[in-house]
Amino acid sequence: MNNPHIRILEPVHFSARSNEPSPVTDPARAATPSSASLTRVFPSSIWAPRALALLRIVAALMFMQSGTMKLFGWPMGMPPDDSTAELFTQIGIGGVLEVFGGALIVVGLFTRPVAFVLSGTMAVAYFQFHQPTALWPMMNGGIPAILYCFVFLYLAVAGPGAWSIDGRR
Repeated sequence: MNNPHIRILEPVHFSARSNEPSPVTDPARAATPSSASLTRVFPSSIWAPRALALLRIVAALMFMQSGTMKLFGWPMGMPPDDSTAELFTQIGIGGVLEVFGGALIVVGLFTRPVAFVLSGTMAVAYFQFHQPTALWPMMNGGIPAILYCFVFLYLAVAGPGAWSIDGRR
């Protein structure tokens, strides 16, 4: 007995390229309601470059603070005595890379090559200064160096995202 007022709905799949639903013949491939609604609210083609730009800008601003601490003693000097680094030492050169490389990353100028150099700088910093003191990053204070290394490596591969000088050239 068929009731004309009851209709059986087929599964609907929302494509990442389009917000238009299309029926899916295989129910295993049907989108879950939560992923379908997220696709409508945050279409990846619109938000991904903006999220990448926010990651680039915020990470670079935080990174620059390490350099200003080494070069200018701002917002605080280097531990343990609040001093600054001499310019032509390894720490001083690291501070120059952090300040000026970070500034280039913030504005999105030469993002890929600068991010690649900064990623390598952070890898060297981790293995030279942090890793010899203890095996685990939580114990040797190397978590920021590891995170910056991989964030900058991602930027070297992915590019600057939205809101960058590289994107306008």
